[in-house]
Amino acid sequence: MLRSVLLYLSEQKGLQEFILRRRLARRVSRRFVAGETLDEAIQVTRDLNARGMDVTLDHLGESVEREDQAGKATDDYIAILERISRGKVRAGISIKLTQIGLAIDHDLCRRNLRRVAEAARDYGNFVRIDMEASQYVQPTLDLFYELNREFKNLGAVIQSYLRRSEGDIRELAARGASVRLCKGAYKEPPELAFQKKKEVDASYVQLLEILMESESPLAVATHDSRMIGAAKRLVRDHSNREAPVEFQMLYGVRRDLQARLVEEGYRVRVYVPYGTQWYPYFMRRMAERPANLLFVLRALKGK
Repeated sequence: MLRSVLLYLSEQKGLQEFILRRRLARRVSRRFVAGETLDEAIQVTRDLNARGMDVTLDHLGESVEREDQAGKATDDYIAILERISRGKVRAGISIKLTQIGLAIDHDLCRRNLRRVAEAARDYGNFVRIDMEASQYVQPTLDLFYELNREFKNLGAVIQSYLRRSEGDIRELAARGASVRLCKGAYKEPPELAFQKKKEVDASYVQLLEILMESESPLAVATHDSRMIGAAKRLVRDHSNREAPVEFQMLYGVRRDLQARLVEEGYRVRVYVPYGTQWYPYFMRRMAERPANLLFVLRALKGK
């Protein structure tokens, strides 16, 4: 019930505008958001690199409604790639296609994604195409398949809570595509998504097994110790697998576990979001783990 309420609140524009104006809310959000500027995100990236972790930078933003907004977001991501290169930090980027026009026009989004992919290729970098709510899954995959034929520096994301994901994973694995596997953080109806945690977890492990049997580069995106344990066992069982495997976690979540994985010799990448439009992302993090919400409540109580 709490998860459903928080996900509902994450979509309320009026509440978002109210929260974004509150200085205390901005301060508390820094647990999970690197800051509002690229300079702040780059400094966080340097700190994580120094601790042996790679980074994926995400300029926070949701679906845009105008072509000029999509163009601006595209320019911003190209600027991030330039800054990563100039700053010599170990980071790639993650991008939501609705930020660059997917909800406006398919061809517009294709042109913008091509611009980003070309810039990343020129800088020797990588672009992870984030997965969004269910209505965008097929359009996102269609664009990924189309451009991945030319740009091998693109990766996809699959959410284990969607019932369709096994078919998507098998298609991606057959193509040898780079896949980030996560559980999913949007509110979806029962006919489209598993509703019980044990079902989502079972799906996650099944999809991991399929990917481990392939030569797809794999990003295991979870903070769940049991899922991490399952991934470790599969890595050991497929020790002759040549494609890389890394663990990916969110900035500010399970820092202890991130450090422990690095100490154990695993590659770890931290998803570092930044920007002024942090509210929806922040609320989804609250919905995912009760521990996150408890942290925020303690911080607020302290003030």
